[in-house]
Amino acid sequence: MIWLAQRFARRLDRPWRSFEDVRAVRGEVYRNPAGANRRTLRFELQGRGYFLKLHWGVGWKEIFKNLFSGRLPVVGAANEWKAIRRLEALGVETMRLEALGREGWNPATQKSFIVTRELENTISLEDYCASWKQQPPHPRHKWLLLERVARMTRQLHEHGLNHRDLYICHFLLQLPWDGTEDDLHLYLIDLHRMQQHRRLPRRWRVKDVGSLYFSAMNIGLGKRDLLRFLRLYHDLPLRRIFREQGDFLRAVERRARALEAKGIPEDE
Repeated sequence: MIWLAQRFARRLDRPWRSFEDVRAVRGEVYRNPAGANRRTLRFELQGRGYFLKLHWGVGWKEIFKNLFSGRLPVVGAANEWKAIRRLEALGVETMRLEALGREGWNPATQKSFIVTRELENTISLEDYCASWKQQPPHPRHKWLLLERVARMTRQLHEHGLNHRDLYICHFLLQLPWDGTEDDLHLYLIDLHRMQQHRRLPRRWRVKDVGSLYFSAMNIGLGKRDLLRFLRLYHDLPLRRIFREQGDFLRAVERRARALEAKGIPEDE
């Protein structure tokens, strides 16, 4: 099965009808994690950039290894394209899907791919906020970004979604930005491990929010900023949050400190 968006198909010299056509794409290897079952390639068509993420079978050994560790294995691109479609339905800004395909039904040997359009003129929040400690931003700009991240995170969790890699590097800010809310576009990326539940278990909320807190620890946020985030994320008065969400807040703090001690995000 191969699906191509019409706008993307029109840019191709010839249509993709098989995985051989997809594997023939040439470009810059953008990501090729050691030991992983995927590779990301950046390529261009008629001056526009795209990312092709190829997945191949991980094998039953890797699948059972993940299951026995309490983790859901990512066996193909389907997880990411379903996540993109879900975020689109919720109105959460994310990557634009251009093509997808899958070959085979055995999860251990299945091959699949996804193509998304390059988000041009964007910068990760990690890079955008890197100088905040030395050069504090305009308070209004900081609060607008903080509020948008809090609301996006709440929206995910209220609809049963957890990202599993929710760090500020996975939020891309569209530039130029004039500092107003109407002109603010923030895209959530790297969705290949996103999970969807009928009701999100507390532990996944803790891991997402704790990861987010860890990744923002050193960008110069103050106590008022953190309180603002909590109020918007929980959509409750602060007094009620501290009265009812104490266990959650302590768990988030433990999660963030554990990641800080490791020094790098953990792969869960």
